[in-house]
Amino acid sequence: MTWDIRYNNGVHLPQIDWWLDAHRPVERSVVSHAHFDHLAAHREIICTPQTARLMRLRLPRRRVEHALPFGLTERLTEDCTITLLPAGHICGSALCLLEHEQHGRLLYTGDFKLRPSLTAGTCATPRADVLIMETTFGRPIYQFPEPRAIFDEIRAFCRTTLEDGATPVLMAYSLGKTQELLAGLGDQDAPVLLHPQCFALTRMHEEFGLRFPGYAKFSEERLRGSIVIAPPLAPNAGFFRKIPARRTAFVSGWAIERSTVYRQRCDAAFPLSDHADFPELLHFVEAVAPRRVLTLHGFSTDFARTLRERGIEAFALDKPDQLDLGLALPAP
Repeated sequence: MTWDIRYNNGVHLPQIDWWLDAHRPVERSVVSHAHFDHLAAHREIICTPQTARLMRLRLPRRRVEHALPFGLTERLTEDCTITLLPAGHICGSALCLLEHEQHGRLLYTGDFKLRPSLTAGTCATPRADVLIMETTFGRPIYQFPEPRAIFDEIRAFCRTTLEDGATPVLMAYSLGKTQELLAGLGDQDAPVLLHPQCFALTRMHEEFGLRFPGYAKFSEERLRGSIVIAPPLAPNAGFFRKIPARRTAFVSGWAIERSTVYRQRCDAAFPLSDHADFPELLHFVEAVAPRRVLTLHGFSTDFARTLRERGIEAFALDKPDQLDLGLALPAP
């Protein structure tokens, strides 16, 4: 027997009747992490305890939750077990390892990165027969500098902006990137103010046991001489009208592209990412040593082609022209 893997509204495994990060509501789905592009109003979910808590805040509704701690193996069906392992993407993010008596070991990554994280733990690299992996940055151009060097550049941007009498505004996603950025900046001479969304999610991270340098909720009264962290917003957003003298910086892996400053209409951009870059993607495949790789998201077709050139059987699962190539894997 082989793993039957289908892609439509997320990854579906009909043999065990579970979805992996379904994009629209389904009966039962594994949820790899709490970013909105991986959430939907499912009836029943499996996720880590941290993701369950974050989902209650971000997508509050009634559902059956199975909160599975990292490394604990549970029986999913009569002949299949599930283990969640750290993915290194954001707090609570998980790889999903399925072990089936007939179909073998299947590893689904969700979003992940191998670089050390200050807030998400270290990504695991378990062996598997089939690997379904995200490939957001699946082209060679995406090779990120060391985080320490990026944080040095961000601190210098903030320092220069403050010396010029303006307010540095660091635009970072409210869940994951804000907390990593806050932790990486360390103690600053200038106060750090968080947009209300960023503030609420950072407070919840503290409930998980994480500790951060000093910060406060944004207020105009505290603005002078402060650093602001906010989600990516349009230049004419109402929030920005509260910060008339500002310089904005976009904090994202996409900042590796020179056009980012112009596309985001910001003053600077820094390539701090919570995704694996191209070398990390290759290293992950090497460590997992699968017999077949199915790629998802971003440059999935490009990365699958790169793997085939290296002698690894690989296809882009999320591209229509590859859905009929036959995703059966011989039983081990």
